[in-house]
Amino acid sequence: MSEINPQLVKTLRDKTNAGMMDCKRALAECDGDLEKAEDLLRKKGILKAGSKSSRATKEGVIASYIHMQGKVGVLVEINCETDFVAKNEAFRDFVKDITLHIAASSPICVSRESVPASLVAREREIAIAQLEEEGKKSGKPKPANIVEKIVEGKIDKFLAGICLLDQPFIKNPDQTINDFVKSKIAELGENIVIRRFTRYMVGEAIESEKVAE
Repeated sequence: MSEINPQLVKTLRDKTNAGMMDCKRALAECDGDLEKAEDLLRKKGILKAGSKSSRATKEGVIASYIHMQGKVGVLVEINCETDFVAKNEAFRDFVKDITLHIAASSPICVSRESVPASLVAREREIAIAQLEEEGKKSGKPKPANIVEKIVEGKIDKFLAGICLLDQPFIKNPDQTINDFVKSKIAELGENIVIRRFTRYMVGEAIESEKVAE
């Protein structure tokens, strides 16, 4: 895949509501031409996923998965629009893949919007303290605007690591879970939402249980 300007990817994503990797691939195939990339996404049916993202999801399943001989357990609720799709084998396989991913990748929240503000504030405080300590040791403290830019980068990386939708899919690291969801929406023709999940691990302290909604 050729190198594509991240801002161009963001522009296409904002315009089409398609997944980040889908946008990046489309732009690469179209040599960075925004209009052609949008047409390509439409031809592949990926834009259909974006148009369905606001539709109500009142059906679905609650699924469980036990991993490592009972050492790790996952409970997840994934919603769709109709009972017909909820019983569809492709949807059930998708749900299974999501439970496997959660067991293996240990996300904390479904999306960035559901991350507790206190957790972000804590990470920000730690990042600032680390940079200040580095500046003291080197005798060359960084300017405030540079510190803020570095901290924002660290926070972005932190959120990408703990949010399920931002994580690279374990079966296809070139695709995020959000991209995987959108591809399944396009395939099944209904909106799909990962509503919430809980991940348990034997011996894990109660206060650090990974519960998300």
